[in-house]
Amino acid sequence: MDLLRLDASLISISATVQSPNNLCVDGDSFDSKLTTFSASSGTLLNTNTVEDFKNRDKNAFIKAAAEKLWVDITSGEALTNHALLACFTLLTFADLKKYKFYYWFAFPALLPPEHFTGTISELKDVWSQPFITRLQSAIENTRSASQLPDTMFLLVKKGDGDSVIVGKLSEWEAFWEGVDEAERTVVFSDPSNLPSNPGWALRNFLILAKHRFKTLSLNVICFRDMLQGKRDASASLFVRMNLPGTLGDNCPKFVGWEKNSSGKLSPRLVDLAPMMDPTRLAETAVDLNLKLMRWRIMPQLQLEKISETKCLLLGSGTLGCYVARNLMAWGVRKITLVDSGTVSYSNPVRQPLFTFQDSVAGKPKAAAAADALKAIYPGIQAEGIQFSIPMPGHASPSLEATDRDLTQLADLISSHDAIFLLTDSREARWLPTVIGAALGKIVINTALGFDTFLVMRHGVRSGNVPPAAVAADHQGLHGGEMGCYYCNDVVAPADSLSDRTLDQQCTVTRPGLSLVASGLAVELMVSLLNHPDGIWAPSETGLNPTDPTAHPLGVVPHQIRGYLTHFSNLLVHGKAYDKCTACSAAVLKAYRERGAEFVHAVLADPKVLEDLTGLSAMHRETDDADVEWDEEDEEEEDGSGF
Repeated sequence: MDLLRLDASLISISATVQSPNNLCVDGDSFDSKLTTFSASSGTLLNTNTVEDFKNRDKNAFIKAAAEKLWVDITSGEALTNHALLACFTLLTFADLKKYKFYYWFAFPALLPPEHFTGTISELKDVWSQPFITRLQSAIENTRSASQLPDTMFLLVKKGDGDSVIVGKLSEWEAFWEGVDEAERTVVFSDPSNLPSNPGWALRNFLILAKHRFKTLSLNVICFRDMLQGKRDASASLFVRMNLPGTLGDNCPKFVGWEKNSSGKLSPRLVDLAPMMDPTRLAETAVDLNLKLMRWRIMPQLQLEKISETKCLLLGSGTLGCYVARNLMAWGVRKITLVDSGTVSYSNPVRQPLFTFQDSVAGKPKAAAAADALKAIYPGIQAEGIQFSIPMPGHASPSLEATDRDLTQLADLISSHDAIFLLTDSREARWLPTVIGAALGKIVINTALGFDTFLVMRHGVRSGNVPPAAVAADHQGLHGGEMGCYYCNDVVAPADSLSDRTLDQQCTVTRPGLSLVASGLAVELMVSLLNHPDGIWAPSETGLNPTDPTAHPLGVVPHQIRGYLTHFSNLLVHGKAYDKCTACSAAVLKAYRERGAEFVHAVLADPKVLEDLTGLSAMHRETDDADVEWDEEDEEEEDGSGF
């Protein structure tokens, strides 16, 4: 998934040949330079569809491998890299949705023009045990002092006395000088444990010996020094080979497709789904859908950055439910929901994380939503917290309870990366806006009307200087210049919840509006995370839908204003207001210096914010202004008017 992705080209891999006659292909196989005497050189072609796997020209596939083997033999490269003689090729298809893996090995074996024949004996019947012991020692010494890939096949002869001399294939002529052909012996490190069948690499070596050295006969020791996990050479074989005929310059005929467990020439299938943890299956399935986007369309997409973003949802109603679902779809793993209410009977049809039984039980909204997220996807870290956000104009009779809520809210915002403001009331967004600005967090605000919506990101107020590149080269406003939800107001947020009629107590909006707004809110966060300038990303408002964008996910607007009556959206931006009651320097300074005492004062009387920011003075100046009206005759002398 992470390396090959959708690459359907032939790639080189390695494997190790292990006793008893097993080929091991694992994660290390993608290191094509395995240094072991039992290495096998191979190729892998991973198809992207089961149709491609089934319809692939199997004869052409193995023919290409056989022709490469022939080139390695005729060029002499196989003399020093014996892994080329134990070559293989592998055709695969991985169904990553159903966890079924189709594979078919081919082990190209070149066929001689005339059948090679031989007689097989047990080595202990031909050579004495002391000689076999010295042979084993000589092989180990050669391997320890040599490049391992050229020690699968070694030359061996008896020296003076009972000594054993071992040589390399590249030393063929000099090694056999003065030795009769009938006495020439090669040692093959044989992984097979079958009493009459050596490993398949021997066939290709015999072709090499026939072609390159023109030999007519050869003795082969199939050396097997492991038996049931112990060092034991008693199963080794001695084979006297007759190699008649001659080989031309063209690649000989070949065989090599592996039979399946039923003995048929057919692929094998491994179904891992029954053996896998369902939770793990869900996790990999979610990751797969996201990675497909990066593979096919957006290689720059930073999925890891998205999944590691901890999101705090203030409000677990219609907007909160849909935002949470969209965050999960983007792979976000940590979601905390906050709400003070319980599930009512009207909620389940509009808020998709709740059921009728939740309303019967009167479950807390935040906890019920978190439970629903975990039921949908067990890999999510979802938590629901029930408490009330302190609001301007809503003085609490218990200062202790307010302090507790304030501390909890500040701690939650501090421990999360992105804050979504999704509450029903305007004043409930004030304190999270202040704290988010003070801590430099990503703050995404979403508000609904009957058939209109606003989705916006708040500007940066952390005190950091914007990067020079952003400040000098942008269209629109950069993140430090943008306003917040309250920057267009000239009055402080106040109590809007008291003395409300029934229609004012309910969220009256067109049902489809919340889905649209919630989706855009999450997409805005994802786009912001993937922009190279992050929270300082400039807004862009003048592009047409057909204009190219500079970044993979497109523009990162400041505000999206939607109008369902016209099925249209407007991208606008607004500058930060120096008299803003939530993000101005005066308010942030008061919050940082006075903390809870400042918040208590605002809760008791929102006019504190107007006095602090200068709005009260502006109101007085407006009221005291002496406005003179210049009344003129609107008609010209000819009576025609202007």
